[in-house]
Amino acid sequence: MSITADPLLPGTHTVSIRGVLQRYHVAGAGPLCLVHSGGPGLGWEYLRMPELERHLTLVYVEPIGTGSSGRLAHPQDYRIDTYARFLHGLVEHLAAPSVFLLGHSHGGFVAQHYALNHPTGLAGLILFETSPLTGEEFWNRAIGNLEQFPRLHPGQPEASGIPDAFRRTLAATDDEACTQGVRDILPAYFADYWANEDELASLRASLRAWIDPMRAAEPPFDVRDMLGGITTPTLIISGAHDFICGPHWGQMLREGIPHSQFVLLRDSGHMGHIEQPDTFASAITRFTREAGQAATG
Repeated sequence: MSITADPLLPGTHTVSIRGVLQRYHVAGAGPLCLVHSGGPGLGWEYLRMPELERHLTLVYVEPIGTGSSGRLAHPQDYRIDTYARFLHGLVEHLAAPSVFLLGHSHGGFVAQHYALNHPTGLAGLILFETSPLTGEEFWNRAIGNLEQFPRLHPGQPEASGIPDAFRRTLAATDDEACTQGVRDILPAYFADYWANEDELASLRASLRAWIDPMRAAEPPFDVRDMLGGITTPTLIISGAHDFICGPHWGQMLREGIPHSQFVLLRDSGHMGHIEQPDTFASAITRFTREAGQAATG
């Protein structure tokens, strides 16, 4: 795709940022909200939110290093601050007077970093299934939760192999193995994947992932002591059954960010936009409306 005159025309766009091609996708109508997917290295398509597009203009970022976006010259440059710089380049390219920012999972780390470094640049921040830290405490809790997964689904033979599949995915060394691993472990990211297996089969088959060259080298993410510096109105959304970025971390964000509110999706895992789409969209629509009204005073 070529660079278009209207950067917010519905469809797929490409812009050059720091000499690297940044792909993004525009859909919906209403206030502008940038959407940063997780992983790192997961293809953006899993985060498509049709219900929310009825209320907001969503700009889905295709993170550098994934899909049709460009690749960086040096593997050590794939860091949270780098993703945030490219995000800011896109914000500048769109030249919109006010934008919301939604970050899912690892994209929530990027969104927190962005909000801390651009305290007046956002209309609102939406932290969806994410955490203020990673590191030993985070991973011990995630692995412990995952070890319980087969017991929660005793009638599903596939469930017993998911803890080991998760470890293999973390150790993947190429894009093909990473993609297959993400597909293998997908059921763990839902409150009850098998209850909706037929509907989710196409999502599972289409998931793509690209290896993150810095995942073993980048220091653990931890902004707990800085959360008070996020002055942007913030909505935090957690799924009650999310094994990796569950309510424990969402409540930590809520306690640390001054102007924040917390929504618990009681019947969701890590994919609340798919599991409870109407509740998810309603919470965000209400938040963006209230934030917009407060800004115009």
